[in-house]
Amino acid sequence: MKILHTADWHLGKILHKHDLDDAFTLFFEWLLNLIKEEKVDLILISGDVFDLANPSAKDRKQYFDCLKQLHASGTHIVITGGNHDSVGLLNAPNELLSLMNIDIVGGATKNLEDEIVVIKDKEAKPKLVIAAVPFLRDKDLRKKEDKESYKNRTEAIQVGIQKHYQHIGELCESKYPGIPSIAMGHLYAKGSITSESEREIHVGNAAVVESSIFPSSFSYIALGHIHKPQIIGGNEHIRYSGSPIALSFSEKEDKKQVVIIELTSDGIQKITPHLVPEIRALIKLTGSYQEVEQKLASLEPNTSLVSFVEIEVIEEKFSSTTIANTVELVNNYADSTKFSILKHKVTFLEQAKNTAEHFTEGTNVEDLQPLDVFEKRLESENLDPAKQQVFIEAFQELLDLVQEAET
Repeated sequence: MKILHTADWHLGKILHKHDLDDAFTLFFEWLLNLIKEEKVDLILISGDVFDLANPSAKDRKQYFDCLKQLHASGTHIVITGGNHDSVGLLNAPNELLSLMNIDIVGGATKNLEDEIVVIKDKEAKPKLVIAAVPFLRDKDLRKKEDKESYKNRTEAIQVGIQKHYQHIGELCESKYPGIPSIAMGHLYAKGSITSESEREIHVGNAAVVESSIFPSSFSYIALGHIHKPQIIGGNEHIRYSGSPIALSFSEKEDKKQVVIIELTSDGIQKITPHLVPEIRALIKLTGSYQEVEQKLASLEPNTSLVSFVEIEVIEEKFSSTTIANTVELVNNYADSTKFSILKHKVTFLEQAKNTAEHFTEGTNVEDLQPLDVFEKRLESENLDPAKQQVFIEAFQELLDLVQEAET
């Protein structure tokens, strides 16, 4: 059978006050054609279907429209929740969607067997087992006794994730001996390359897990959370599919893809990444005012949608004239049909030393993560590194509780 691995759709994502709905629509049209051409049997979506825990009615409609079209293609679909997703929202239509060969595991389950999805053949015999492991939240991993069993919160989370995969792997083997199995996951694996758009999970991403935590019984590990497509630990069968469209300017060089796995009763025969056509270019231009002005004048992007541009003017000495000229330059391109300037800032190098404890002028609040702001505040306290880490862990724990309450 053919299995397609994708993740991190982030429906409803806003990039500098611009939604990305049109880019996702074009991606999905391409995806449907690929599914038909390749005769895909099963689709795995490894978390972060939505960008917000409480998506708008428009974003929910887009989600259900996608599921309806995927169902019409004849594929079986398995979806797991990510750290951005609401467990309750994803799980709510479970009973109805299961009638359409759509299985959803929004969050960790009390009974581990409920995270196992069995794909059956025409004779209703199991032919593939999916360990549909969603994003494992702190409350799913740390028990009361863990506070004394482990040195710190990070270690307790790492051990919790490892045990979860170990137990579900053993369960798959004992209940379905001889049947190939695949695991899904939404986590931060050691060695992965991140971008600016992933929300940090588990103590500022400190609870990184080794690829060795995944039982060898799994033929493939379909990961989500990291937006750059990549292989983990040199293991071809442990992969992040990455987000299908660029979600931040830090992803502008990524070659977006989905992955198709060809599986037989003997295991994986072939793993093939399929590059998603570049739908919209994300372009960052830096340099002096004159250099940026020249680069904008010669910019000729060639993509389906109007490209998004970020500019940073860098000059040695402060000049109010440079700031005014930059604003005027941006306004001059307001009606451009080739690209849209989403963000601009001016940096003066002579001021950098004096403003080290502050964010660069022009930084938008929407670009900052809560932990970024807290760490900047800590810098002014002149604490030793050990005490700083204590405060950071405490802050992250409070932040996790707030984010969990939102989901």
